[in-house]
Amino acid sequence: MNDRLKYLKTQLSAAGLDGMIVSNPFNIKYLTELDAEGVLIIAPKEMIFITDSRYIEEVTNVLTIDSEIMAVDIRSLSSYDFENFFMLCENVGIEENYITYADYKNYLEKYKVNLVETDNIIEKQRVIKSEDEISKIRTACTITDETFDYIIHNIKKGMTEKEVAFEIQRYMISRGADGLAFDTIVASGPHASMPHAIPTDKVIEDGDVLLIDMGAKYQGYCSDFTRTVFVGNTNKYKEEYDFVLRQQKQISFGFRDNANIKILIKEAERQYQNAQYSIMHAFGHSLGLYIHEEPRLRSNVDNPLKENMVVALEPGVYVAGKMGIRIEDTFLITKNGCEALTKSPKEYTNIELI
Repeated sequence: MNDRLKYLKTQLSAAGLDGMIVSNPFNIKYLTELDAEGVLIIAPKEMIFITDSRYIEEVTNVLTIDSEIMAVDIRSLSSYDFENFFMLCENVGIEENYITYADYKNYLEKYKVNLVETDNIIEKQRVIKSEDEISKIRTACTITDETFDYIIHNIKKGMTEKEVAFEIQRYMISRGADGLAFDTIVASGPHASMPHAIPTDKVIEDGDVLLIDMGAKYQGYCSDFTRTVFVGNTNKYKEEYDFVLRQQKQISFGFRDNANIKILIKEAERQYQNAQYSIMHAFGHSLGLYIHEEPRLRSNVDNPLKENMVVALEPGVYVAGKMGIRIEDTFLITKNGCEALTKSPKEYTNIELI
C-alpha cells in the first residue's frame, strides 16, 4: 500500500469512518495512478477497484501486489458482493461534492451502509505536492513557456482566434504534453474583455489586444499561464497593463510558507478599489491534477499558504466591449518565498503578424 492510501486510511479512522467510496477520477488517479473509469472501495480489510471490461486489462497491468488493491469487473459482482464490502461497518465516507444525488441513492441501495460526508478529505490531502508531482508540474510549465514563445512568433496575417488555439494545442503535444490542461483561451480586441472567452472566427488584426490563457498537461499534472500582448506598433492600455503586472508582483512577493491568503488578497482588493477597477474573478487558485483546486486566492479564504503548494496567480483588468488584460503564472510556494514555474517574459510586448 502506498503512502497516500496509508495516510488517507489514518485520516478516515480519525474521523470515525470505517471506509470510503471514491469515485472522483482525479482522486482515484492521486491514490492509485489509475486513469481508468471506476470506483475505489476502501474497506477495513481490503481495497477494491470496480471497473468494467473496457479497462480491466489496463487496470491489472498498473496494479501490483504492493498496491494491495484488487481489480474487479463489475459484471462479476452480485448484490450480495456489494453489501458484503462494508459488512459490520457503521459509517462509510463519500465525496459529497462530487457525486450526484442519484449516485448517493444508488450507493445506499447497493452498499446498505450509512454514508457520511467527508468534507473534501482527499482534496485537502492533495494540496501539498510531493517532489514527483512538482517535477511533473515543472515539465508542464516548461512546455507551456516553449509554446508561448513559439506562438507569438508564428501568428500569421489572417489567422483567427480558433486557428491560434488549434496551433497552441498542436505544438504543446509536439513538445511532449499529454494534451491541454483546459480549453485554451485566445481572445483578441473586444473579445478579451470576457475573462473566459471562447475562441471565435475573428481574425487577429493590428491594434488588437491579444490575451492567451493556456496550460499543458503532463503525466496528468497541469500548468496555468496567461499573457496579454499587443498586435502591431501600439502602446494602448499600457497604464492598465502596468497596473496588472504590478499587482501580480506585489501579491507574489508575499507568497511564502504560512503567509495568510486573506491578508494578501485584501490588500490587492484595496489597490483595485483605489484605481477604480472592478474585480471580475478570483486572483488565483491552487492546481495539480485538476486545473482549479483549493484553496482559491480570495479575501474570504483565511487559510495559510504552505510549502510545496502550487498556485496560479492571475490578476486582471477588463473593460466590457473594449479590452482585457490578464497576467498569470504558476508558482511553487517555498519556505521563504516562492518560485515562478512559468518563466516567460512579462514586460509590455508588441508582436508583428508574419
